[in-house]
Amino acid sequence: MTERRVSDSQAFLATCPKGLELLLAEELAELGAEPGKTTLAGVHFQADLETAYRACLWSRLANRVVLCLVREEGIETPDQLRAAAAGVAWRDHLPRGATLAVDFHGRSAEIRHTRFGAQTVKDGVVDRLQAEGQPRPNVDTRQPDLRLYAHLHRGRLTLGVDFAGDSLHRRGYRRDVGHAPLKENLAAALLVRAGWPALAREGAPLVDPLCGAGTLLIEAAMMAADMAPNLHRERFGFEGWAGHDDICWRELKREAEARASIGRKRCRCRLYGFDQSPPALSSAKANAMRAGIPALITLKGASLTELMRPDDLDVEAKGLVITNPPYGERLGELPELVGLYADLGERARQAFPGWRLALFTANPDLGHRTALRAYKQYSLKNGPLDAKLLLMDVPEASQGDSEDKTASSTPAPPPRSEGAQMFANRLAKNRKRLRKWLKRSGERCYRLYDADMPEYALAIDVYGDHVHVQEYAPPKSIDAGQAQKRLFEALAVIPEELQVEASRVVVKRRERQSGRAQYQKQAASGERFEVQEGPARLWVNLRDYLDTGLFLDHRPVRRMLGEMAQGKRFLNLFCYTATATVQAALGGASDSVSVDLSNTYLDWARDNFALNRLDPSRHRVVRDDCFQWLETAGVQFDLIFMDPPTFSNSKKMADTLDVQRDQGRLVRLAMARLAPGGILVFSNNQRRFKLDADLAEAFAVEDISARTFDPDFSRRPDLHHVFLIQHRDEA
Repeated sequence: MTERRVSDSQAFLATCPKGLELLLAEELAELGAEPGKTTLAGVHFQADLETAYRACLWSRLANRVVLCLVREEGIETPDQLRAAAAGVAWRDHLPRGATLAVDFHGRSAEIRHTRFGAQTVKDGVVDRLQAEGQPRPNVDTRQPDLRLYAHLHRGRLTLGVDFAGDSLHRRGYRRDVGHAPLKENLAAALLVRAGWPALAREGAPLVDPLCGAGTLLIEAAMMAADMAPNLHRERFGFEGWAGHDDICWRELKREAEARASIGRKRCRCRLYGFDQSPPALSSAKANAMRAGIPALITLKGASLTELMRPDDLDVEAKGLVITNPPYGERLGELPELVGLYADLGERARQAFPGWRLALFTANPDLGHRTALRAYKQYSLKNGPLDAKLLLMDVPEASQGDSEDKTASSTPAPPPRSEGAQMFANRLAKNRKRLRKWLKRSGERCYRLYDADMPEYALAIDVYGDHVHVQEYAPPKSIDAGQAQKRLFEALAVIPEELQVEASRVVVKRRERQSGRAQYQKQAASGERFEVQEGPARLWVNLRDYLDTGLFLDHRPVRRMLGEMAQGKRFLNLFCYTATATVQAALGGASDSVSVDLSNTYLDWARDNFALNRLDPSRHRVVRDDCFQWLETAGVQFDLIFMDPPTFSNSKKMADTLDVQRDQGRLVRLAMARLAPGGILVFSNNQRRFKLDADLAEAFAVEDISARTFDPDFSRRPDLHHVFLIQHRDEA
């Protein structure tokens, strides 16, 4: 490498996460650069070599710093791109024998793939070097000596030397990243937006109550200690550049090391991180050690409800509470998070009155559950997610507040809205209405609420000490924000009113289903547990599928089948998890066959059989299309239960199934398998179902739908239809 100082101003581009452009321009100006045009996720600037090095070392916000060698319009074709790359005197930038890599971003009508774009730029570099008698460079995409940056957008090409080499957000201290960590430069941006640099100069404290791997704490500590964020980085891209000034770089690094040494000693800020996850705290400690600031951060294991003001803080001290809590990217995560955000707001009010709260979330509606008003919001990106930084002032404690209340570890629930209180009252009313029936029947799985109040369009089912919540998708006429708000209100009420842990409340959205969508997998938790229904023990899974493995509205039908099954040969068509077969078998069925197309649910059925110690040689499951099986089966049954889906277009079926259209064929095929004196129990969930008149003429049919609803489903008499069907001459 040469040891010459380049003092002439040159053109550079600094890239950054979307939304940080203006902050980055301000930071570059503070570092001595001259910011120019701001682009999406980038800032062009002029600087001499020393300032460019300083930006690489000291920028807390940038991803890359690129020495721009080409900024050209009208680049559309591969030939134009190759020629533009060949127009640079690469021997002034690429040392002889050095390896090379090209990072290409963007596209045009003829350049559609980044790999092809990178190859084309590399070919242009090789053309120029070979034309000047230089050897062809080797390509090393992982650890090249020199990395080139190329960006093509709307015909505008920016091409240059990547001074960073690897993204500057990778400071080098974080190896154990924990769950869903913030990138370091995004964490730094949150701190800047929250006003931490000014607070740090005043020696203010900082608390992260959900610190995870400690990224916010470490970035805050480095700011407070005047430490260059990339001081411990192993290598920069400019170190493999032919124009590198090693003397200049070593002087800048010595200056940064001296400032860090002094800053650590003079830092008056106290930083505290709390988390209830031991692995997360272990990662945070290791990361702080590698960053060189372990003495500045105090880490402690504690849940959010246990959060208290640190004992060693001055009573009058005011500072910043900043955190990046879970967002609830999946609907099923919301019940716990609604309570978590409410707890965060309450703990902030009790333990940190007069402080500033900075909350970064991709779900601002959850942020409102803190019951604190945001005086400022900043829209940012966290990876692909749209997120917001909410800045809130925690109100000062009133004169009547006691120290005991401030130190309390049990947050008081936030005040309920009028609608939430009405919803809570309805839950209490329904529980009271069902109390005698539940005590008499012993049932522990039941429907408690089914959109009783249109504003809270939910179906709420209790499964022992778990709660399954289904949100009916709101019509387009309903404001989505209001629907979300009411869902959060309901999820805040349910654990308290039903006295269940929020972690045992599962929420899903119920939309109009096509085919067998109701049976499709929603998650992969594998969390199942046992419930009791009469004499039967059954497995349910509340998280992984839209339905749970147990249709609660069919409870009376299953009970009836158990009462009818003594000594009977039983057939269960479209058996799902075969809960009806279990009841029939426990009721004394001599043997049974359960037919369905889904391997998943047939395995579930086998598990239900095993749980109830049913003999698999007498109680068989068969994977087949029910139409085909009925057409080819050569046996008869005394009792048949058929509960087909309303509609199915499963790829495993030869044709689609529409229960209204296909009922005639289905019933006739089933009746052909019904032994003399037998009964077919035909059920379906088509709300507007009408039995074909010719079936009523051909067979003895009795509509028993009204008798098949227990008190928990009495409000929805159209939820299913059930018919007893027999051969006419035997009825």
